[in-house]
Amino acid sequence: MGLIDRIGQVIRANINSLVGSAEDPEKVLEKTVLEMQDNLVQLRQAIAAAIASQKRTERQAAQAQSAALEWYRRAQLALQQGNETLAREALTKRRAYQETATALLHQIEEQSSVVARLKKDMRSLELKITELKTKKDMYIARARSAEASVKLQELLEGVSGTSSLNAFERMEEKVLQLEAQKEAIAVTGTDELEKRFADLESEVDADLLEMKAQLPSSQGNTQSSPQQLPQSEN
Repeated sequence: MGLIDRIGQVIRANINSLVGSAEDPEKVLEKTVLEMQDNLVQLRQAIAAAIASQKRTERQAAQAQSAALEWYRRAQLALQQGNETLAREALTKRRAYQETATALLHQIEEQSSVVARLKKDMRSLELKITELKTKKDMYIARARSAEASVKLQELLEGVSGTSSLNAFERMEEKVLQLEAQKEAIAVTGTDELEKRFADLESEVDADLLEMKAQLPSSQGNTQSSPQQLPQSEN
């Protein structure tokens, strides 16, 4: 199983944990992103180690090839001097270094393949992290919106409850009673004022009648002198 497949299993496990429990979606998504970033760091470290190993193998292969050439030169020198035995030994050494160099070159090819695969996995993981970060922000926004909607719905349900409605109805009835009492006071005050004016008018009418009664009668002696006022005592 490849590294990307294992990372995919981690993501699915986190999502399943989110679905199957009451965990906070934001925390789960943040945790998943952090785990993937840790995996990316480990992957980069693995690539660096593989490249370092490849370079070391390349140096060893170059050294083996150089040694093979050196032993070939020595074999030529020994043969020029007529020493076939020494030339044979030099060629044997040359062949051993050639075989080492060939094995190292095969190892380098394998290491190159590993490095290329790791780099490909790293690019795929980087893309997945970028994609997941985008989705994470979207899912977090959706989760927050859904949570706010749930809280708002709970608030509305609480407001629409029987006790709340009864409280509003009682307050409405109280307001209506206060308004009716205000109107009654206003009407009573107006009636009282009108009554006072009516009483005043009745008193004025009585005074007017009394004044009329004190006036001389229009039937009788119209030449009679006006009533003398009582003289004051000296």
